[in-house]
Amino acid sequence: MTGFSNAGLDEIRGWMRGYVDSKKLPGALLLLALRGEIALFDAYGWRWIEADKPFERDTIVRIHSMTKPVTAVAALILLEEGALGLDDPVSRFIPSFASLTANRCGIEDRIEPVPVERPMTVRHLLTHTSGLTYGEGNLGAVARMYEERRTDFGTDDGPLSEVVDRLAEIPLLFEPGTAWNYGVSTDVLGRVVEIASGLPLDRFMQERILDPLGLADTAFHVPREKVDRFAALYQATDGGLRLLETPAGSPQAGDVITLSGGGGLVSTALDYFRFAEVLRQGGAIGGVRVLDESTVRLMTSDQLGQDLAALGQPTFNETTTAGVGFGLGVSVVLDPSRSAWRSTRGEFGWGGYASTAFWVDPAQEITAIFLTQALPSDRYPIRGELRALVADALSATVSP
Repeated sequence: MTGFSNAGLDEIRGWMRGYVDSKKLPGALLLLALRGEIALFDAYGWRWIEADKPFERDTIVRIHSMTKPVTAVAALILLEEGALGLDDPVSRFIPSFASLTANRCGIEDRIEPVPVERPMTVRHLLTHTSGLTYGEGNLGAVARMYEERRTDFGTDDGPLSEVVDRLAEIPLLFEPGTAWNYGVSTDVLGRVVEIASGLPLDRFMQERILDPLGLADTAFHVPREKVDRFAALYQATDGGLRLLETPAGSPQAGDVITLSGGGGLVSTALDYFRFAEVLRQGGAIGGVRVLDESTVRLMTSDQLGQDLAALGQPTFNETTTAGVGFGLGVSVVLDPSRSAWRSTRGEFGWGGYASTAFWVDPAQEITAIFLTQALPSDRYPIRGELRALVADALSATVSP
């Protein structure tokens, strides 16, 4: 049977040390598992450089957009229970979404709103084909409206009910279902989960995902007694690392008003590994079932019928999107020969703004969780390099 070679694992360790020693990353952690058995679980560097606090196995980090698959699972739980359908209009849950417009000018610096011809659906939210976008980091009149009206779902943008109603007044970038664009779709999905379940998003996640799976360090905020384990946040620049947030100075170390289903969770390597293993193992782990196996197959299968490059997104972060499709909350490799990264058909995963990433390779039974706290995520080709190293480390061995 296959396994990871010791030499290959040492190469990965050296690669992580190199990023830390060159001050490109403050700290780095990789949890790498094969068939559910951990083969490598190492951390290097610092969770808080200025305080000389090391990055450790139980360090709590901002996972940013790795929140999105968790929110997708929350919605799919409700799908199984019949509380929502993939093709339900979003307006069934959020009435202000009944009269949406789209900007005829797309990403240009002017607004010409026209009524949409088709309703935005739950499926559009899960696949990022809703026409929604982000304000910060994007150009054009629509993105500027997001920033002006505080609809990027920051920690203090207001209750979800208020933020989504403000968002509904801003034109979409395109007609729902006609293109792929990364944005606040999963944040709106979080509000749908609240309405469909009758519970606040944090409580629904706690009761239906986090507590059943024993994810004790995953939440929308860091309790006071855990702040010492929380990492600082840095920005990678040409001159090195610049401190952006101390652990205690982070908004997530206090009261969080806006529950961002698209990027609001903090977590640890072991917590997120357990979540990822639930998906790899078909919806259950250790006797606890979160989703039916058929629902996990649906989630981790391409829903678009073509790759993201063909749907108007030729590049994303530090790589091209050729050969990569999208499921319900996760990217899915369609054609490894066209993908910019070493990958396997059916591999799924996602990453976060502070350069975190996870992926699951069902064919080779690999689960990988990479954590650090340096943004932006496209500063260095971390994810592609790591995938190549993991592929090289996988070597043939003889079963005893």
